[in-house]
Amino acid sequence: MLIADKWTDYNLIDASDGLKLEKWGDYYLSRPDPQAIWSYKSEKNLWNNAHAEYHRSKSGGGSWEYRKKLPEAWQVKYSELIFNVKPMGFKHTGLFPEQAVNWDFIIDKISSAQREIKVLNLFAYTGGATVASAYAGAKTVHVDASKGMVNWAKENAASSGLSNAPIRYIVDDCVKFVEREIRRGNKYDGIIMDPPTYGRGPKGELWRFEDELFNLVKKCNELMSDNPLFFIVNSYTSGISHIVVSNVLSYIIKNSHGGTVTSDELGLKMSSNGLVLPCGYTTRWFK
Repeated sequence: MLIADKWTDYNLIDASDGLKLEKWGDYYLSRPDPQAIWSYKSEKNLWNNAHAEYHRSKSGGGSWEYRKKLPEAWQVKYSELIFNVKPMGFKHTGLFPEQAVNWDFIIDKISSAQREIKVLNLFAYTGGATVASAYAGAKTVHVDASKGMVNWAKENAASSGLSNAPIRYIVDDCVKFVEREIRRGNKYDGIIMDPPTYGRGPKGELWRFEDELFNLVKKCNELMSDNPLFFIVNSYTSGISHIVVSNVLSYIIKNSHGGTVTSDELGLKMSSNGLVLPCGYTTRWFK
């Protein structure tokens, strides 16, 4: 398991009864987490003093209950990277703190290459990996179907001092963008994707993880340079083992370029008791 344990502005304090208690900068949030199936709260006073809690609705979705004054948005820092976070619909804050282990990996690979690197970030959300790639000096293409998420990514890059970094922001369906890049003959040294379990593109294009991943990785393989660095796939899809994703990268990327495929569960350690809360999977191919 890869544990994101280098945070100073984020802390997973506790988890219990389908909820997790986190500190984001100066603010405490309680959010649903289906992995927390036990019923044992280590920090009851902190739970009671959370600034906001997200409540799921039995009919789907949910809403935030604000117990204390909370800014509309604020910033958290990871090393030299600065991100803007805020409570948003369906429990999210705009950042997945467990992905910090991938940001470290990306920065190390790009920095160690000592040459010009091009990175493609698909399903790029608010741009955590985009900011990491640009910080390390890569020319980065950020693609997401949501204009709002792309604008948020621009704000994160600006907050991290990367307003003038060579980042292209694209609002598009990721599969269609990849197909056009193949026709254009563009190549990348690193590819990152964080595909949803289910989603739709800006024109209603349908995406299902188990149906589309293999073909998308095959297409992305055509975009790999002659001397590629890495290929990362993150997965939060229940029912699909990370070994399945590892097999996909082995069949396609490793067979084409050699190298190594690893697949790991991601986790965050609870500061209250030292136990680890699992947070999905990451599968990496690298030279």
